Amino acid sequence: MTNFDAGLLADRTPLPSGLDSRLLRHFTFLIEVDKLKTVLRASPLAAADRRENDAEHSWHLALMVLVLAEHADEPIDVGHTIKLVVVHDLVEIYAGDTPIYDTEAGHDQQDREEAAADRLFGLLPDDSGRELRALWDEFEARSTPEARFAKAVDRLQPLLLNWMAKGGTWRTPGVTADDVRSRKAVIGEASATLWEAARHLIDEGERRGWASSRDR
Repeated sequence: MTNFDAGLLADRTPLPSGLDSRLLRHFTFLIEVDKLKTVLRASPLAAADRRENDAEHSWHLALMVLVLAEHADEPIDVGHTIKLVVVHDLVEIYAGDTPIYDTEAGHDQQDREEAAADRLFGLLPDDSGRELRALWDEFEARSTPEARFAKAVDRLQPLLLNWMAKGGTWRTPGVTADDVRSRKAVIGEASATLWEAARHLIDEGERRGWASSRDR
């Protein structure tokens, strides 16, 4: 479900007249992205009995970049990588979250997210919008070491949460441990160390019955 027709949050309590026009657009965008806190993901929290939201997810990724950067196979610019993970899910304000194991919802994901990016980043002044859109495009393309590492932690973070939940979304009907390995393999494009650790968690989860084996 998208929020394309919900209107801008800033319109509910219009900002006062007299503000600099450029700053007004920045404020409007920053108010609008408060919606990210309402977009629920499939992943369960480790610290509470509820699902995480996109804003919490993005914060967690930023911290993971700071902590795990030493495990990147290629040198990365940590600050730039943090920019990528902070921006990468903003489009879900309008496009909604697409659960990784929901193949049906994934069919039109790219189209929904492209349209959402056009609208959301279009709220900003042209140069600011282009800058954030370029970050989003870079993350999606995974064409730089920073983008590959950003994607790796994006796949690793819910794996850790699912481990803490003794399976979590790994228990989705029809999903097997091999499916989890396939979806998480992108981690290996950025870090052999993190991918080895991820495989170990998945293998152990399968052994404990938290993820279905193919022959079950």
